[in-house]
Amino acid sequence: GGTNVQNMAGNWTVSVSQVDENGNLVYGPDDLFGIADVTLYTYNTAANTVTEMWIDDRGNFWDFKFRVPIDYAAGTFSATDIPYNPDMQEIADAKAAGTPLIDEDGEELVAETATITDAKIMLGAGHNLHGLPTDSISFYISFDDDADAQTYGWTKWHVHGQRHTGFSSGTE
Repeated sequence: GGTNVQNMAGNWTVSVSQVDENGNLVYGPDDLFGIADVTLYTYNTAANTVTEMWIDDRGNFWDFKFRVPIDYAAGTFSATDIPYNPDMQEIADAKAAGTPLIDEDGEELVAETATITDAKIMLGAGHNLHGLPTDSISFYISFDDDADAQTYGWTKWHVHGQRHTGFSSGTE
């Protein structure tokens, strides 16, 4: 037996591109910051429910790790203005409890957040380096602390790729 989110859980090799509000490419993988293929993980929560999972880049892209609500039957997930890592969650929790965290200058810390839209895991829709079917993932993510977005003209990042199959030879 697997977990309750086993069809959505995995080790993913994804590309990240900067896109405008309509999803049009502004900068492709490796164009601006040298970010090409990165590893992303999706996995069950401790509660092992079919209503949420973790999404985690383990510092490979933006240093995000948070629980996202999912529709397991549809293979979709989304999040709106969610603190995007444990540090940001701690800041948000402290504020919600009425004891905001203060920095060394006496300023209240603010939790940076992320929004994920149009997220889908598609079983058998990708192909590995040998041309065999594998699962694919695609979503848009924006970060409220993305200082480069306005400067360079994008509004969000398109993250897309495929589940790691165990074969190693560059991108699978």
